[in-house]
Amino acid sequence: MISRRAEEMTPFLVMDVLERARAMEKQGIDVVHLEVGEPDFDLPAPVCEAVKRALEEGHTHYTHSLGDPELREAIAEHYNVRYGVSVEADRIVVGSGTSPAMMLVFAALLEAGDEVIISDPGYACYPNFIRFAGGVPVPVPVSEEDGFQLRAEAIAEKITDRTRAVFINSPSNPTGNVLSAGRMRAIAELSPRVISDEIYHGLVYEGKEHSILEFTDDAIVLNGFSKLYAMTGLRLGYLIAPPEFIRPIQKMQQNFFICANSAVQRAGIAALQETREDVSRMRRIYDERRRFMIKRLRELGFGIVVEPTGAFYVFVNARHLSGDSYNLAFDILEKAHVGVTPGVDFGENGEGYLRFSYANSIENIAEGLDRIERYLENLEEG
Repeated sequence: MISRRAEEMTPFLVMDVLERARAMEKQGIDVVHLEVGEPDFDLPAPVCEAVKRALEEGHTHYTHSLGDPELREAIAEHYNVRYGVSVEADRIVVGSGTSPAMMLVFAALLEAGDEVIISDPGYACYPNFIRFAGGVPVPVPVSEEDGFQLRAEAIAEKITDRTRAVFINSPSNPTGNVLSAGRMRAIAELSPRVISDEIYHGLVYEGKEHSILEFTDDAIVLNGFSKLYAMTGLRLGYLIAPPEFIRPIQKMQQNFFICANSAVQRAGIAALQETREDVSRMRRIYDERRRFMIKRLRELGFGIVVEPTGAFYVFVNARHLSGDSYNLAFDILEKAHVGVTPGVDFGENGEGYLRFSYANSIENIAEGLDRIERYLENLEEG
């Protein structure tokens, strides 16, 4: 008998799209991938060299369960330099990606029935992480007219005596929007602890992103190396938490994961200290793609009220085409051979929207959007 916890977990719909696209490609069909949020760049050279060097130097054994001390010091220094905040290295836990870190955080924070406030739309997997730890996700609808940004007053209306945290993500997946400093400060001043997913930090093209630690020390940060440094396959992430959380999280890390890959942790040090030029180049190229995609999507009739300024996503209103984003995304895939993500993947309030990723070459983006233009023309003729 399968557990109810496993049976009730919702699928990650973008993976349904990707897996169907891969099956089509095996049949010889050329598919343009605008659905996947994965950098298309190769690893920065300093990261590659660091991995090779780590293997040659014998960094193939267990590290400290909290993470390589040198990497934790480098992360602390990064937050000090970038955000002007003081983070002690012993408040940092390194893990095999941000997702395992998130699981540890919710396991340490939640009892059965405890509530976590999230935005709707928001990253598709957040509710499943919360439910898996016995918690209850409490969505707060956000609107495109307001840049899909959480407001403190809307959060306050959802707070109960079971609320344990408010979960924020800026820059956001799926919307690409960035929370303003004022709104982050107002959210930090609410009574529940704030958990901030900062995985897209560094990928901001207008304005500046802020860490929740600029506004409160009593917060939990999730971050990692996958997006900014194009290190998705190396699986390296971390969390920053108040001191009382570290030992409980460490015990779970010791039991469930032991430690992150030791050689990859050495690569993380190189990413933080040696990739400034690589990151600048990737960010510049992402911005060129962002501007191109926004302009082209608007030409195709998709609604974009507030332009996204971070991550590598554009979340567009497609309700003039269909109120069923799942079937619309698959129709586009089957007929136009372009992968896009249905908005309903990100919550009920995302229904009627589509997410486009510009983590692909500008040539492929142009080809994909040209195919969608022909798809729309055929819809009108039909």
